[in-house]
Amino acid sequence: MKIFPKLFVAAAVALLSQAASAQAFSGGLPAGWTGSGAFGTMAANGDVSLATGGGSQYGFVSTAGGVTGVSPFDLDGNRNGSVLRSSVFSASAGDALDFDFNFVTSDGSGFSDYGWARLLNADMSQAALLFTARTIPSGNTVPGFGLPATTATVSPSSIIAGAPVWGALGGSSGTCFDFGCGSTGWVSSTYSITASGNYILEFGVINWNDTQFDTGLAFDGITVDGTPISAVPEPESLALMLAGLGLVGATARRRQAKSEKLA
Repeated sequence: MKIFPKLFVAAAVALLSQAASAQAFSGGLPAGWTGSGAFGTMAANGDVSLATGGGSQYGFVSTAGGVTGVSPFDLDGNRNGSVLRSSVFSASAGDALDFDFNFVTSDGSGFSDYGWARLLNADMSQAALLFTARTIPSGNTVPGFGLPATTATVSPSSIIAGAPVWGALGGSSGTCFDFGCGSTGWVSSTYSITASGNYILEFGVINWNDTQFDTGLAFDGITVDGTPISAVPEPESLALMLAGLGLVGATARRRQAKSEKLA
């Protein structure tokens, strides 16, 4: 009986499972995620409940505490905002990239704050603009008007009228300027990966035309082909992983040889 292949597979599955589970927001931001401005994780808060099928926390970005220069769109009126990017993960052509998002704004008519999600290549170039969401007095908030065409399939959504209560909005929580304030509620987004490769998922939000009455974006339930995204190991980590598996295999072979000799 060959023990090594079984041990190898078991160890590999355990390591991959550990990497995948680390991508949930329940334990905070996963290792390797980076951002600029105001971002983090939050439990159900105010008008933003937990996402269906999500964990005990979700990720978010907000213009409250945002910085300049994070928007990928060359629009006159861009002000402060925030962006959060995942670690590099691998995906195959045809894989479904799925997640839920909730666009929340205290800014209304005439001050069209917006949010987005993009799929980036490992070199930070844009692979796909997944969705945009933008303040609008009435009608569909997604996709955002005046922004480039998007590629993900989402459920059309309208702003839920009212002054949204959400801690991520800072001092703007519970306030509303004019018409168009509120939230979309949790919206499902799905995108079919067009080519196999390594990617980065980016979420962002921007104050437009002024820096008052903030806007945020919550997100959760991120999967590729039905599995939580797993960071691609760095070369050093991969070497350690392979070395560890090699040691497991060598130990198994020695035990097997000794067992056969005694028999």
